Amino acid sequence: MTPAGTIKTNPAGNDERARSLIALIDHLIVIVNEENVELAKGLPASRLKQVDEKNRLANLFEQCVAEAVGKTANLQVQDRLLREQLMERILRLRAAMDENVMRLRAAIEASNRRIEAIMQAIREQIASVSPYGAAGRRVTSAASYGTNVRA
Repeated sequence: MTPAGTIKTNPAGNDERARSLIALIDHLIVIVNEENVELAKGLPASRLKQVDEKNRLANLFEQCVAEAVGKTANLQVQDRLLREQLMERILRLRAAMDENVMRLRAAIEASNRRIEAIMQAIREQIASVSPYGAAGRRVTSAASYGTNVRA
């Protein structure tokens, strides 16, 4: 596997460009799958170590796609096998990213439930301590603090 740091976004030939793109996609799939495993364990998305690397690789992939769409790069691969490999990797990346989106949504929903549970506990604690009701009036009975002293 080609290290992510050596992946070129604009190599000389179409076949080389396709091979570089396949290497980039493979690396991105590995990172996304690692993140999916961590999310499946129930870890919060904010604590995942793959986020920065996934974003970096996704930006590289986005640049490659933008170059191809903008016609500054040509992705017309003549080698049928290489073209099929590229298409297969794109489909695998799409499947991994679909799972990633689903798992990230689940992690966000779980975080929201945790936050709501904490907020509800705080509200209940404040309500049990406060001498005022919802209308702003005292709900506790007034206590007399007088002494039994005659003047």
